[in-house]
Amino acid sequence: MMSRKHVVGVISDTHGLFGPEIPLCFEGVSHILHAGDIGSPEVCERLRKIAPVTAVCGNVDLGHSFHCLKPHHLVELFGLRIWLVHILGDPHQLPESLERALGRLQPQVVVFGHSHQPFAAWVGPVFFFNPGSAGPKRFNLPRCLGLLEIDSGKVEGRILRL
Repeated sequence: MMSRKHVVGVISDTHGLFGPEIPLCFEGVSHILHAGDIGSPEVCERLRKIAPVTAVCGNVDLGHSFHCLKPHHLVELFGLRIWLVHILGDPHQLPESLERALGRLQPQVVVFGHSHQPFAAWVGPVFFFNPGSAGPKRFNLPRCLGLLEIDSGKVEGRILRL
């Protein structure tokens, strides 16, 4: 039996901006993960026209119409347990509370946002992935989003500059 590669679009920190590059970058994805700071319900509505969306609430989403979103969410996609959270910090120096959560949840992948800085690395047995920010440009940080390529339980991440 041949395995089928699945591609998951990963986006964060849109802050209400849905750039014209997003549909092109996410063409053919099976699912989209939004790691918070969505900024406008329209962003998720437009993403849902591309593929099913799982999203979490970011710190700028508080008080908006995102009350139905959780601050973190464990989702299983294509055989992988993925923990989606907005604020994580440095994956190499996680606070004890987050270490305990990872031990309890046992994800293979952690997708996070907030820092606006792309990050893709294995830390122990967990692949940590921050797609950077697809929202308005801030400081000297690039505008980015990401793709997770999942094949037979293995994952690779790619950052795409916008």
